[in-house]
Amino acid sequence: MLSKWTAAQPIAKQKHFLVTKVITPEDPKEKIEFVEIEAIYSKKVRQIAWRELMNSEEWSQGWK
Repeated sequence: MLSKWTAAQPIAKQKHFLVTKVITPEDPKEKIEFVEIEAIYSKKVRQIAWRELMNSEEWSQGWK
């Protein structure tokens, strides 16, 4: 939560994002799969698989 990320390629002209919500599954036994990220400037929110953030070709942690 609240971790900062930079997109390697801008998404709708946005590069800097903040994780604002962890989407918890209905069944507590299931693993968390999705998070909501918010663009810093436009405040637009989108849902992505948290594993996408681990792809260093698409995302880097922190704001660069």
